Amino acid sequence: MAATSPIRSKQQVRALAEYYIKRKQPRNHVLIVLGVHTALRVSDLLRLTWEDVYDTKRSRVRKSVSIAESKTGKRKTFTLNSRVVTALKHLYNSVKPEPGGFLFENPRTGRAIGRVQAFRIIRDASESLDLGRVSCHSLRKTFGYHAWKSGVSPAVIMEIYNHSSFDITRRYLGVTQDDKDDVYRKMAKLI
Repeated sequence: MAATSPIRSKQQVRALAEYYIKRKQPRNHVLIVLGVHTALRVSDLLRLTWEDVYDTKRSRVRKSVSIAESKTGKRKTFTLNSRVVTALKHLYNSVKPEPGGFLFENPRTGRAIGRVQAFRIIRDASESLDLGRVSCHSLRKTFGYHAWKSGVSPAVIMEIYNHSSFDITRRYLGVTQDDKDDVYRKMAKLI
C-alpha cells in the first residue's frame, strides 16, 4: 500500500471541500471538512453520531466533541471550528436526522457508511479535481501539515494526533526539501 501525503495547497483543500457543496451532497462535504479540521482517523469519523456533534435540547451544534479513539482507546476532545459548525448546520437542515443516527449515514441501510465508501467519496472528488493520490488518511495528514505551516508547535500537533512518538508525527507532516528551503529563506529576516 502506498503512503499518503497531506494536501499542501490551501486552494486544493478548499476545492476538495467545496466539491460536494456544488453537487448538493452535504454529507460528503461534511466528511471532508471534518476530516481536514479535526485530524480524526476515518474509523472515528464514521462512528460519529448526531448526538456527538449536535445538542438537540438547545438545537445547536456542540462547541466541542469528546470521543474515545477506536485505535488507541485514548480520549480525544476537540473544538468544532466555525467551518465545521457551518457545514454541520447545513447537513442537519438538509437531512433532519433522527436522534442517535450516524452522522455519515447510508440512507438505504440506516447504518454508517463504510471505510470503502468514505474512500470512494474522497477519491472521486480528488480525481475530478486532478489532485493526485488523496485518501481518507490524507485529510488527517493535511490537518497537521497546515497547522505546522501556520506556526503550531509540532509537540502540540503530536498531542492532537495522540501519537506515541515525535518520529510518527514528523512523518505525518511530510516535510519536504522545499519546506526546509523556506525556513532558510525566512531566516534572512533575522538580521
